[in-house]
Amino acid sequence: MIPYGRQSIDRTDIEALAHVFDTNWLTQGPTVTKFEKKLAQISGAKFAVAVSSGTAALHLAYLAAGIGRNDNGRDDVITTPNTFVATTNMLLATGARPVFCDIDPVTRNLDQRKIESLITKHTKAIVPVHYSGLPCDMDEILRIAKKHKLIVIEDACHALGSTYKNKQIGSLKSDMTVYSFHPVKAITTGEGGAIVTNSKKYYKRLLLLRSHGITKDKHGFNIMTELGYNYRLTDFQAALGLSQLERLSKFVKSRRVIAARYNRKLKNVPNIILPIESRESAWHLYPIALAGKLRGKNREVINALRENGIGAQWHYPVVYLHPYYKKLGYKKGQCPVAEKFCSNEISLPIYPGLSEKDQNTVIQTLTKIVK
Repeated sequence: MIPYGRQSIDRTDIEALAHVFDTNWLTQGPTVTKFEKKLAQISGAKFAVAVSSGTAALHLAYLAAGIGRNDNGRDDVITTPNTFVATTNMLLATGARPVFCDIDPVTRNLDQRKIESLITKHTKAIVPVHYSGLPCDMDEILRIAKKHKLIVIEDACHALGSTYKNKQIGSLKSDMTVYSFHPVKAITTGEGGAIVTNSKKYYKRLLLLRSHGITKDKHGFNIMTELGYNYRLTDFQAALGLSQLERLSKFVKSRRVIAARYNRKLKNVPNIILPIESRESAWHLYPIALAGKLRGKNREVINALRENGIGAQWHYPVVYLHPYYKKLGYKKGQCPVAEKFCSNEISLPIYPGLSEKDQNTVIQTLTKIVK
């Protein structure tokens, strides 16, 4: 089976792990700090806080920003329905209400032209998701946020290594940016995630919330000042992350080569729509959409690809059409562009270790199926 994504581990990664196992620190040690400093440097941010997953990173970012319930009710947060459920699940975990904005039919990202119509007195933040690694229109989103005094937290779980107008995602004027280090992402720490920010206030709060809300009193003893969590990353995970960061640019370059080859070889295949070409995307995913006589048949095509040894995937079902969200009162029809795209989306294999031979197998098999 050719998977849609997978990690790339080499001897230097294994040696980095072995080095940590020879020290006295498995967790809460110096390697985590080194990883955070390197990640902040690469992202162009002042501070980075490493945590146990991308989901934990989202949760802490929302909490640090004060998103949730208050005396006036619960906060509304505008985001996209074309994302993994963690983006909005963690909003629910804080007590906030996700407000879904439809997507742009070309970029498949949050449609910035529709954001302002959704803003009310209860709106607290905007959470743009850089779907597949393609950056959102951040200039316009940040302009809207500044006008309405809203917080911006970028979900960049697909976008480590992406750039926006030649600036690294993570270095923009958002309040915080969130990454994931799951094995299919740009780099991996096994499981893991991080938040980067230029705000010292947010940085200190993230550190506190990451470790049970515990700090030191003036005598050096642990005291808990607020409800926190155990969202710490281990030192051996951080060591793997440090080693992987050394190859981030190589990984992104490889993904861009693979995406360009798909674009060339699939451009004349009928009944599919290719993703927008971009030199700034880190290409976490290569998402096509079915069209014509195949519209609405993505499950059938995915199953046919899998039967032929190709682990195509679906990214994603519309968030608010999951059964749990329907119970909360969300209904079909509120984001028609997203619903159309998501019912036709198929993610083809893309990862640094994908050989040209295997990619040609994917292309030939897909072409045969859709024809």
